[in-house]
Amino acid sequence: MRRTKIIATLGPATDRHGMLEKLFLAGVDVFRINYSHQTHEIHERRINEIRDLSYKYKHAVAVIADLQGPKIRIEHFKNGKVELKEGSSFKINTELASDAGDETQVGVSYKELARDVKADDVILVDDGKIVLQIKSVDKHIIDCEVITGGELSNNKGLNLQGGGLSASAVTDKDINDLNHAAAIKVDYIAISFPRDAEDIKRARKMMDECDCKAEIIAKIERAESLNHIEEIIEASDGIMIARGDLGVEIGDAALPPVQKSLIKMARDMDRPVITATQMMESMIEHKIPTRAEVFDVANAVIDGTDAVMLSGETSIGNYPDKAVESMSRICEEAEKQRSVRISDHRINQRFDSSEEAVAMSSMYAANHIGAKAICSLTETGSTCLWMSRISSGIPIFAFTRHTATRRRVSLYRGVYPMKLDITHTDPLEANKQMVDQLINQGTVTDGDFVIITKGDLRGKRGGTNNMKIIQVGQALEHTL
Repeated sequence: MRRTKIIATLGPATDRHGMLEKLFLAGVDVFRINYSHQTHEIHERRINEIRDLSYKYKHAVAVIADLQGPKIRIEHFKNGKVELKEGSSFKINTELASDAGDETQVGVSYKELARDVKADDVILVDDGKIVLQIKSVDKHIIDCEVITGGELSNNKGLNLQGGGLSASAVTDKDINDLNHAAAIKVDYIAISFPRDAEDIKRARKMMDECDCKAEIIAKIERAESLNHIEEIIEASDGIMIARGDLGVEIGDAALPPVQKSLIKMARDMDRPVITATQMMESMIEHKIPTRAEVFDVANAVIDGTDAVMLSGETSIGNYPDKAVESMSRICEEAEKQRSVRISDHRINQRFDSSEEAVAMSSMYAANHIGAKAICSLTETGSTCLWMSRISSGIPIFAFTRHTATRRRVSLYRGVYPMKLDITHTDPLEANKQMVDQLINQGTVTDGDFVIITKGDLRGKRGGTNNMKIIQVGQALEHTL
């Protein structure tokens, strides 16, 4: 069973007849809607179709709503595009009309840009393809020299090398989108461009105000966020390594070690982590990935990422289903490496709760007894998240009565959602029901060891306090 989860971004390509079902059957665990594009009505229609497929195939998948955030873009040129020559002068004018750009100047969506920059700063446009060095700043005019030129067209993104722009992480548009995301009951909200933990706390407060029950994924894409990374992870429910803008701001050579460090840090702090951006971008146009893309996905898996994400490959690509199939195949092969199945997670640390102690003990026992599966009877999925921080090849099945919990755990590495309501069931019968489900799907057979975790008080959040070791086909009262 593939342990690393796959996220697919929805878009015009997934609207083709039957494509969402193909992606569902190809093994997508989480779908992403991008509020930077298209309307609320389109997003809602797609989510309804996903929920229908989930019901049809009796398989829970999560939905991430990705807020646009303060994405800073240049505005429009009169003729749609210009050619910038190296060594020439080019101005960014924060008061220029949105459609009045030409070979000498262009407007910008962020009207406070002139306040945030100074002479000798470097501005990167269109993912760093165009490089501008600031010569002077005079009120609303930022006078630059073109260091790296080329064709520049409308609405391209703008970054400040090294970071430092003060734009708020949650915009008015985001608040409107957040209300819509709450109404359609998404499972995760991705917050774009947070600078520090305060940005995450403000977003959480806004979510509480609109009664949004989703969890927060912090997108790490600003250079300055790395200076506050532990606090950001602590304030969030998970992180996404958004390598596009982050790579532009910190430089492409710095990105690989930062990615590895972020994956490890998130896992150490018991948070899920998503690796995103350009993972298999050549598959927007082609049926197979490049070898470099194969290595990129495999390395993220070996490093311990919970999920790998497809963006343009599925949203606008020619072969969305083939991109998912290729990514799944690469993940499965990478997971065969021995290094992916060993762990020293929290081995020398004190546990914070009895629930975490049970989770860690269960994983230790499972790895040393050769268990074929772990069954976690859970209300919130927390026990499963703790278990999934231990690198292992043993599948963790999250049995829960709550639809929201089944969707949420779909993001966790090595965790598989299962529907079961034992609120009014005898404890031994509950054990049998879980094991029977695993037998019916071919996961275990007579003689296999299965570990079960649950709480004495059924239906109580945070109540996991015991573990059982069961041998399939033997009396269920055998415990350890």
